[in-house]
Amino acid sequence: MTTITEANTAKAQALLAQLTLDEKIDMIHAAGLFRTEGVPRLGIPPFRMDDGPMGPREELHNDSWVPLYHTRDRVTYLPSGSAVASTWNRELARTVGEVLGEEARGRGKDVILGPSLNVKRSPLCGRNFEYMSEDPLLAAEQGVAYIQGVQESDVAACAKHYVANSQETDRLEVDETISERALREIYLPAFEAAVRRGGALSLMGAYNLVNGEQCCESKRLLDDILRGEWGFKGFVVSDWSAVKRTVASAKVGLDVEMSVTPNFDEYYFANPLRRAVEAGEVSEDDIDAKVLRVLAVMDALHMLPDADGRKPARKAGRYATLDHAAKALDVARESVVLLKNEGGVLPLDESSMTRLLVIGANAERIHSNGGGSAVIKALHEVTPMLGINGQLGGNVEIEYLPGYAAKQVVQSDSWQEESLTNSAGEFADDAETAVRLREEAIAAARRYAAAGDPVVFVGGLDHEHDLEGRDRETIALPYGQDELIAGLLDAAPDTVLVFVAGSPVAMPWADKAKAIVWNWYNGCESGTALAEVLLGRVNPSGHLPETFPIALEDCPAHSIGTFGPGLHVRYDEDIYVGYRHYETRRVPVRFCFGHGLSYTTFGYDGLQVERFDGADRPNGCAVRVSFTVTNTGERAGKAVPQVYFGLDGTGEDRPVKELRGFDKIELEPGESRRVELVLPVAQAMRYWSNELGEYAIAPAAKVYVGESVQDIRLAGAVVVRDADGTEAVDAAAATGDAAEAGRAADAADTANAVAITV
Repeated sequence: MTTITEANTAKAQALLAQLTLDEKIDMIHAAGLFRTEGVPRLGIPPFRMDDGPMGPREELHNDSWVPLYHTRDRVTYLPSGSAVASTWNRELARTVGEVLGEEARGRGKDVILGPSLNVKRSPLCGRNFEYMSEDPLLAAEQGVAYIQGVQESDVAACAKHYVANSQETDRLEVDETISERALREIYLPAFEAAVRRGGALSLMGAYNLVNGEQCCESKRLLDDILRGEWGFKGFVVSDWSAVKRTVASAKVGLDVEMSVTPNFDEYYFANPLRRAVEAGEVSEDDIDAKVLRVLAVMDALHMLPDADGRKPARKAGRYATLDHAAKALDVARESVVLLKNEGGVLPLDESSMTRLLVIGANAERIHSNGGGSAVIKALHEVTPMLGINGQLGGNVEIEYLPGYAAKQVVQSDSWQEESLTNSAGEFADDAETAVRLREEAIAAARRYAAAGDPVVFVGGLDHEHDLEGRDRETIALPYGQDELIAGLLDAAPDTVLVFVAGSPVAMPWADKAKAIVWNWYNGCESGTALAEVLLGRVNPSGHLPETFPIALEDCPAHSIGTFGPGLHVRYDEDIYVGYRHYETRRVPVRFCFGHGLSYTTFGYDGLQVERFDGADRPNGCAVRVSFTVTNTGERAGKAVPQVYFGLDGTGEDRPVKELRGFDKIELEPGESRRVELVLPVAQAMRYWSNELGEYAIAPAAKVYVGESVQDIRLAGAVVVRDADGTEAVDAAAATGDAAEAGRAADAADTANAVAITV
């Protein structure tokens, strides 16, 4: 794992001593839209950064947002953050990071601006497709693996946006009132893991304010927590145009200022900073601290010459390669979520298929060229229509009808310069065309159904709705899709519904649908992976990293807190984000957190909850949760066992279930495997105590194991006992089977709770 060593810091100190004030200042603000200035006389190169999480962005002119090249900057289009989280597979998250790091280095970049680790608070957030999850542990686990993969290529990952960038509306000015408990348990943990376990070399400061402080001016966030508590040694770069005041940002641990305009000498960390130093408002020591961190990261990335001026050995990287596309396909295959499959409608039987009707504009749309800073110039992108045609070959006649009117989104080159204000969508509403397309599609579906031929609908969202700088106004499907889907299900009840999107949508017709598939923005081989799942060549194994609510008003960010315009939002839902709210308050949902079906089935038994003693208590003390998973179906598949804890005895209100561990395992038909998760007490039982104003360890917890937060198969319990100077209590392992899968918080067998002494 790439880390900052004492040797890196020593070299940085030696170089720092040779720099003039002007050279130092030039190193900590943009000298181009995606680079800082170097110091040629000392062999210090510029720092070259680039968006974004789904692949390095196209090359731009240094001082304008106009594309520079024609073909040489085409790259591999990677699955979105939501898709990566949907795999529940740490190895695949690392694979995405490795590909991104190699491609960024191959394009000559030093820092890649990702992963995006913000928690999904509301389904309306325009950048949700970039983010991983509503759950901090899932985001942390996938994020850590992703970061470690990126940094294998001598490229710094930049975890963003620190912190709580949960909406795009008024994103530069919105002030968020967030409790300390919510910050500590929901919004900070993924960033803490990125620093402590992932070794992230850089973080990006967010646009927004938290509790009255700009994130890029916050001593508490940048110095006390990030550097003080977590020990972060890397550098912090502002989001582009997130710095608002010179002195306030210069006096805290923000190291580099970037923005969207070409007046680089007038950035807050440029000439205004020089004047602030001359006026005695900013100490040169503050600047030295920033430059030191930048130089230390540079040396960790093998960017700086040795004592004799020789260029260090550095990985070259590579991009737009066939093996990178193959790896993107591997990720896409495991991210597709089978939400519903009544009556075994899926997989489609291609042996008896002679023709197929595909309906829906998203079947023919690409998505790599939109979404804001996630936009890339993709080497290729397989659409659902291309994937289905390519997999079925010439023996099946495939008819396509758009069904609804939605243009191909092509992002304007000028979008970035306009991104500092709220954007508005361009939604043409041609009622006559919409009716015609809908009626044509429904009539065709009726004919196909009467003949026993399959119908597949491919709809969802696009980057007019999932994008930087704009939040959605509703979770309803756009372009009249609900009316179309209702008509299709009446005409052809077995219609397979497929959705390409980055955020949940309302599904008022869900009870009538037999088969629903969720596909995300799934990278260059998205259509291939989708086709393989529909045809049964790949057994789906994706599970939802977020809850799909029935209605927007069910979402706690809207029913309890506030969201959207007004320059001030209140996170009054506190830690009850996503499933923590729905499960605790017993609010019905469309599809729950962790949900995902397979073409096979899995059985769970033999739960044991045991004390696991590490080297030193309390840090070494852990809970070992083990159980057996069996493939009870007729084909190989991948299970995603999930472990939830319900903390008890805290004297404070707590969610009934919180994710504490997970795994992903592949099993042949009839095969059983023992799964063992060792969960440190300091993490699994930790909570932020409002009463104490600090972290505490819960005295007890119920333990749940299942296929989702609602599909609970096994249950047990654990009790923590305070050390009294004697040997730890010898407790027998707790074993328990949940009498009823589901919500019941009292299903755990607490009578046989294992005792953990700390």
